[in-house]
Amino acid sequence: MVFLSRGDIKRVAIIGAGPAGVATAKYLIAEDFFDVVDMYEQRAYFGGAWNYSTETSFGKTDIPQINPKQPLQSPIQVGHEEEPKFASPMYDQLQTNIPNNIMRHSGKSFPADSQLFPRRETVLQYLRDYAKSVKSCVKFQHQVLDIQRQSSEAADTLWLVRSQNLKTKKETADQYDAIVIASGHYTVPYIPDIDGIKRWSEAYPEIISHSMHYKNPETYRGKKVVVVGNSASGLDISTQISTTSKKPLLVSQRSKPDWSSGDVPHKQDVPEIVEFLPPEIHQRAVRFKSGHVETGIEAVLFCTGYLYSYPFLSRPLHSELIEDGFRVQHLYQHIFYIEDPTLVFLALPMKVIPFPLSEVQAAVVARVWSRRLELPSKVDMYKWENTLVATNGTGKGFHTLGFPRDFDYMNYLHDLAAQTAQNIGRMPPRWNAKEAWARERVPAIKHAFAEKGEERHRIRTMEQLGYDYEAWLGVRRERRTSEIQNGIHVLA
Repeated sequence: MVFLSRGDIKRVAIIGAGPAGVATAKYLIAEDFFDVVDMYEQRAYFGGAWNYSTETSFGKTDIPQINPKQPLQSPIQVGHEEEPKFASPMYDQLQTNIPNNIMRHSGKSFPADSQLFPRRETVLQYLRDYAKSVKSCVKFQHQVLDIQRQSSEAADTLWLVRSQNLKTKKETADQYDAIVIASGHYTVPYIPDIDGIKRWSEAYPEIISHSMHYKNPETYRGKKVVVVGNSASGLDISTQISTTSKKPLLVSQRSKPDWSSGDVPHKQDVPEIVEFLPPEIHQRAVRFKSGHVETGIEAVLFCTGYLYSYPFLSRPLHSELIEDGFRVQHLYQHIFYIEDPTLVFLALPMKVIPFPLSEVQAAVVARVWSRRLELPSKVDMYKWENTLVATNGTGKGFHTLGFPRDFDYMNYLHDLAAQTAQNIGRMPPRWNAKEAWARERVPAIKHAFAEKGEERHRIRTMEQLGYDYEAWLGVRRERRTSEIQNGIHVLA
């Protein structure tokens, strides 16, 4: 082992009580090895970013916004007795882009009456129900201010966590042997530095914004709007805005999207914006890569994602881990900090099914820290990272999986965890052929769901949309049997 020569890990702090944090707590507790498992959550409830906030008075986003080194998010106190609120990427009409039957945590299904792609309210209640068993571990309304790594000579423990009780304003410092970062990566918006954007924004304040601040399409009623980005949320937001904006809604995309929200009426796909034209010469105009100039723009909404940022980490450590915000550096398997694997990050990968993925990651962490599973040498862990850099690059692609890589990654981690004794701890999920089949078809299933219009709210299963695994399997078997009978060679 790289790190256990310093002694057993007995005290663990988890930063964040969202889906990944709660899953990690469950897997750590199930090991029956750790003396202390504390979860720090700045909000008053479980659910993390799934906690919706109607507040729009949070700090404004810089334009452009390419700096991951942002300060801690400041809460807003709404009323005298209410708990502090934090910005959230949730919006009014948000529905998931993953069917609930593969989105779920192991051992807990969504309620039978949930629509196939659940509403945000359904997901939040589901997460709160899932978390009930670890409620005693959580320090709610405690914002982590600073995490310092201590040398083994300075203390028996490795990490000092300084936090503030947001109700009493009292600050405390606690020592831990290991740290789990499960705070998510949806707090620092990314708005690219496009030629002329800063000057344009200064001339036309409030016109450019980020999807983090989007709540509903009423803001865009009657306006000429450009939506930038082709992520699943960007396409969903485009669909909503198209119902109130001027026609056509312009959707600027650099590449073909992986997802579809169905046919959006009055939507026009346009290339990426390459320049925000000088306000002194043009009237609220942008130039697209095609050379076309669009004028009279009244709103530009960037659905361009977020930067990885952990402002509570000490400055030297944050600088070592985060460079441009597109990835977390020096990690093995997207989880373990190679220089000191008593620090781990959960649920970093993108284009994945995050709930079950966080479980397999948590299972591996729990087994490593309880001495039941060994990590490779530091040299081999860096070799893994360097190989991934050579394949995926150092940008957004580094943590991007997508199908089938997410399927392979999940099952690899499951099989790693399964090498240990089966009668100890909690066994994480392993995807089978049916789940792989559904995962591969998620974009198509989402498209079929969106095409149902208002009827989609009554859709409970994939089978109602014509996606029946058993029927597909039967047809496939019949075809193979027919080919064999007709003398056609079939590869296994």
